[in-house]
Amino acid sequence: MVKVTVCGASGGIGQPLSLLLKQSNLISQLALYDIVNTHGVAADLSHIDTHSKVTGHVGPKELEEAIKGADVVVIPAGIPRKPGMSRDDLFKINANIVRELAVAAANYAPHALMCIISNPVNSMVPVVSEVFKKYNVYDPRRIFGVTTLDLVRSSTFLAELFNKDPRQVNVPVIGGHSGVTIIPLLSQATNVSFGDLSEEQVQQLTKRIQFAGDEVVKAKNGSGSATLSMAYAGARFTLNVIEAVFGGVSRTECAYVNLQADPNGGAQNVWRIAGDKEIDYFSVPVEFGKNGIQRILPIGKISKYEYKLLKEAVAELKSNIVKGTSFITDDSKL
Repeated sequence: MVKVTVCGASGGIGQPLSLLLKQSNLISQLALYDIVNTHGVAADLSHIDTHSKVTGHVGPKELEEAIKGADVVVIPAGIPRKPGMSRDDLFKINANIVRELAVAAANYAPHALMCIISNPVNSMVPVVSEVFKKYNVYDPRRIFGVTTLDLVRSSTFLAELFNKDPRQVNVPVIGGHSGVTIIPLLSQATNVSFGDLSEEQVQQLTKRIQFAGDEVVKAKNGSGSATLSMAYAGARFTLNVIEAVFGGVSRTECAYVNLQADPNGGAQNVWRIAGDKEIDYFSVPVEFGKNGIQRILPIGKISKYEYKLLKEAVAELKSNIVKGTSFITDDSKL
C-alpha cells in the first residue's frame, strides 16, 4: 500500500505525470493537490481502470489531508519558464511555493520520499532539505532532485546520431539540472561507439543537452516549457524509486542529492574528481534501496572534455546551492 501525493497536479507537468503514475499497480492512493481545478483532474483520472484510488485536494485548507501519511511526495508545482526567463528568474516565485509544500511534508509526512521537479532544481532541493532540517526530520537518503529528463534527452539525441533505439542507449548525466551544470558523460554511453563521434559533434551534442529546455520554450512560443517530456521523466524516476523501496526491485538512476546520503562512499569519489569538498549537492548515479538511497555509485572514468565541463560547472552549482540554502536559513517565517 503506497500513497503518492502529487503537488501541482493540475499543471502542465502535473496532469500527465499523474496520468502516468495512475498506471502503476504499486500505488494504492494517488492524492492530487493544487490551488485550482484538482477535483476535476481527480474525477477524470478516477475513471481509469487501474488499481489506485484517486483523491483531489484544492488549496491550503486541504493540503494536510493531501499530504498526510504520504509515502512519496512528488513536487512539480510552480510556474513554467517563459521565453527569456532564466532558472534564477523562477527562483523567487517557486521557492515560496516549494517551501510551503516542504513545511507540510515535514509536518504530515516526515518520512516520505521527496521527489523535487520544480525548477530550479539545483536550488529547490536545498530549500526542501533546509526545511526538513528545521523540523528535525531530515534524512538525506530520502530527498531527490529529479534530473531524469537530462538522461532521457541524452539517450534520445545520441541515439538519433547512431540510428539506435534510444531505450538501448544510456548516458549518465552528472552535476546539476540547469545549463552548464548539466554534464552528460557521453564517453560512458552504452550501445554506441563514442570514438566514432568527432570533437565537434561531442561539443554540439553536449550543448544541445544542456540547453534543450530552451529549445522547447522557443518552439512553444511563449505557451510554456517542457511539460510532457518532463512528466514522462518524472514518472519514470518516481516509479523506479517506488519499485526499489516498496517492491524490492534493484533500481539505479542519476539524481540530484545531498552527498551526505553516502558520505564515506560515492561522495568521496565526487569530491575527489571535482576537487572540491565544499560541494554539498550533486547529480550522481544512485542505487536505491528500502531507505531511499542505498549508495552513491562512482562516477567512473571521464574524458578530458567532460572533466573541463565539470570544473566549469562547480562554481555555478555552488552558487545555486547557496541560493536555496540561504532562502530558508534567512527565513524568519520558519
